[in-house]
Amino acid sequence: MPKKSRSRLWFLVHSWLAMPIWCFMLIVCVTGTLAVVSQELVWLAKPEVRASKTEAGQQRMGYDQIVSRLHSAQPDAVISAIRRPGEDHFALLVDVSYPDTSVATLYVNPYTGAIQGRSSSFDFRQFTRALHGWWLVPFSNGYSWGWYLVSLLGLPMLASLVTGLVVYKRFWKGFLTPRLRFDQGARIFWGDFHRLSGIWSIWFIAVIAITGLWFLVQAILSDNHITLSSEGIPPVLARDAVPIATPGKPVARIELERAVAIASQTIPSLEAEALYFPEDAYSALYIYGSSNYPLMYQSVALNPFDGQVVAVRRLGDRSPLEFITESMHPLHTGDFGGLWSKLIWFAFGLILSLMVLSGFLIWSKRTAQATLALVKRNQRLASIQATREQQVLCGE
Repeated sequence: MPKKSRSRLWFLVHSWLAMPIWCFMLIVCVTGTLAVVSQELVWLAKPEVRASKTEAGQQRMGYDQIVSRLHSAQPDAVISAIRRPGEDHFALLVDVSYPDTSVATLYVNPYTGAIQGRSSSFDFRQFTRALHGWWLVPFSNGYSWGWYLVSLLGLPMLASLVTGLVVYKRFWKGFLTPRLRFDQGARIFWGDFHRLSGIWSIWFIAVIAITGLWFLVQAILSDNHITLSSEGIPPVLARDAVPIATPGKPVARIELERAVAIASQTIPSLEAEALYFPEDAYSALYIYGSSNYPLMYQSVALNPFDGQVVAVRRLGDRSPLEFITESMHPLHTGDFGGLWSKLIWFAFGLILSLMVLSGFLIWSKRTAQATLALVKRNQRLASIQATREQQVLCGE
């Protein structure tokens, strides 16, 4: 085989070996796009997830009313948390445990307090996020290798963005005069689509690539027991702050609505979205809520017996580095602005998936054509060589 043909052969082998990377990237993009709206898909499929009103103008119940209804329906249940999803059409999520040590997450109607069903231990939402985030590889000792494999894709994605802008001269013209030719064949169409979708998705690709690389850094830091948090150890109630219980008579705790009011007074911008109940007599009642900055939560820890504030975590308590790192997860998932931010992330995730698919189609067709041309060239050279050898033999 001539030297040029051997070089071409090795180049084609190299190109075909990129196929697993293309497929892996495409699957990660598609599963990530589904994961963005997985909660909404579960809402469509399961009526028990919905927060349905029984009558027009019905108001949401308070947390104390919800707890009272739950205790009436399941007296043995011990509530550990009440979480309110960011969108009002979702039922409350209540984490409970039972005397037999089993645990469950209940769907509770916020308007009636009725238990509408149980969340499965591994539903569609959890499945898509696990498949996208770490390819269902178990976390046996630290972060799984699936997590590392997926987060590493941030490197080629960021590199593709930079090199694409360098290769595509005057790319900003795509904003002013977009071109998408439908009548000149599939290759021209997918080429135009790949360039056009890449231009309009510059910001989205940059966000996904950078936040994906942060997940890689997060795993490395965690597996090496390095933390960037300045939160400190959780507060523990002093012994004299815990009332002595009388046999047969439970210790009175403050009402949850009062606790929420105290938290709102402590942090005026806090809107309570999750209540985490004390794990034991010396633990605090935590109230988490969003703020004017939707990418990050604030929290207030209270003495559950007298309502005294024992710890506060405001936006300003974060270091500049924490402010950036804690914003990475909601920026990656689009879960910070309700349904609208999710729909935007879903739309651009779909565009990104199609862009990867279009690049794969262009690459595969070009590689296949080059492979076929090389095969035909080698066959032709072999035929010529055989003819020459036959002529030599006949001449003899």
